[in-house]
Amino acid sequence: MHLLGLDIGSSSVKVSLVEANSGNLVASSFYPKQEMKITAHKAGWAEQAPELWWENLKLALAEVLSTANIDKESIESIGISYQMHGLVMVDKNQEVLRPSIIWCDSRAAVYGDKAFEEIGGQRCLTNLLNSPGNFTASKLKWVKENEPETFAKVDKIMLPGDFIAMKLTGEAQTTISGLSEGIMWNFKENDLATMLFDNYGFSSDIIPEIVPTFATSGQLSAKTAAELGLSTKTKVSYRAGDQPNNALSLNVLNPGEIATTAGTSGVVYGVSNEIKYDPQSRVNTFAHVNHTQEDPRLGVLLCINGTGILNAWLKRMVAEDLSYEAMNDLASKVAIGSDGISILPFGNGAERVLQNKNIGSLFSGINFNIHGKGHLLRAAQEGIVFSFKYGMDIMKNIGIDASVIKAGKANMFLSPIFRETLAGISGATIELYNTDGSVGAARGAGVGSGYYKSFNEAFSNLKKLDVIEPNTQNIAAYQEAYENWKAELEKAIK
Repeated sequence: MHLLGLDIGSSSVKVSLVEANSGNLVASSFYPKQEMKITAHKAGWAEQAPELWWENLKLALAEVLSTANIDKESIESIGISYQMHGLVMVDKNQEVLRPSIIWCDSRAAVYGDKAFEEIGGQRCLTNLLNSPGNFTASKLKWVKENEPETFAKVDKIMLPGDFIAMKLTGEAQTTISGLSEGIMWNFKENDLATMLFDNYGFSSDIIPEIVPTFATSGQLSAKTAAELGLSTKTKVSYRAGDQPNNALSLNVLNPGEIATTAGTSGVVYGVSNEIKYDPQSRVNTFAHVNHTQEDPRLGVLLCINGTGILNAWLKRMVAEDLSYEAMNDLASKVAIGSDGISILPFGNGAERVLQNKNIGSLFSGINFNIHGKGHLLRAAQEGIVFSFKYGMDIMKNIGIDASVIKAGKANMFLSPIFRETLAGISGATIELYNTDGSVGAARGAGVGSGYYKSFNEAFSNLKKLDVIEPNTQNIAAYQEAYENWKAELEKAIK
């Protein structure tokens, strides 16, 4: 028996096939092999065509099936991880009405700020746990105000993973976890956020059927099964945003546990069983994958939009001839603090941790006589980590304190500089595991279909690959570098 995990990212779509009994990875693939295009018609905008996700899913899946060479009837179920906060709109024929306004698009922040003021900040925070900010509901408000002809055709709105599930089963559905990430769920009333819908002028009829995060929500339609080379017996039994799913992938499900990722964007995600929110919504609280009203599980999420995308940008600009490993080697020859260079990594749209300010990426302290390529490369990684530290201090103030941080051994965590700097400046132990979002989604599918009887069974073969303890000898150097970086940030956001 096999389980299929789909990870719908903004850079690529990854597909993994897992053997259910052992939990071992059989095959995986991703498309496109270069980063997926993000369209920005104006500064601060970011869009992708949902059809592009589907086409890349088909390519990656075909490669996995070819490599694995298994009986398609053996695929028990499918789990979906997806880029959070995106807006997908479809008409009555389930046709996409416009490109998706994705997570790093900043255009709707003004609508969220206005609603926060009109509804009342305290009322928003105690019911929605967040400001409406730049999230999915606010993006729909932007469409309503700026593209009324398109808005008039909307039958249902969905998150990106809901769209993929709809393509698989033919059913438009969503989850409480998904609705919460769009600021469309009222935690106090355990119902849709009609207070925000009323302010924005939406009918709740545009929300699809709500299904559990872990449950069989449908089976592959005959048309889709034929298109993908799969069986109509295969179920869709799990979906979650990429950061709650990353936490699931690391078996981070209980209060006090912390998960992190550092791909295009970076996230620190702490689980709580109590209502915790930042009064300024610089970090955000959503329903975790195992949240219920009776037994709350809430994820407090710090997101830094400008993470791996900064490293990739520097590779294109100054290190095109180097591999990422070679870039890390060059950066490692530079001392902690990068000899005075500070880089603010905020060049990928408005940052929630900066109260939705879009300050861009800033480089400071460069001396043409002493600084070289390695200094820039190290300063970029340090700047990303320091942005994590800045947000983690906010999380600590509301009761989410990181002593152990779990991550998959991938993306920026492949860099010794990155992980050592994070351990050094946070004081936390970093644990790296043999998992990623698509494998986690496959295991989530096994839980949702009932193949696994518990989370512990689903993650029984999760292996710890590496442990990075804070180097106490370097604490002062990291702290000095961070204070220099923070001073540059404070000047930029005045």
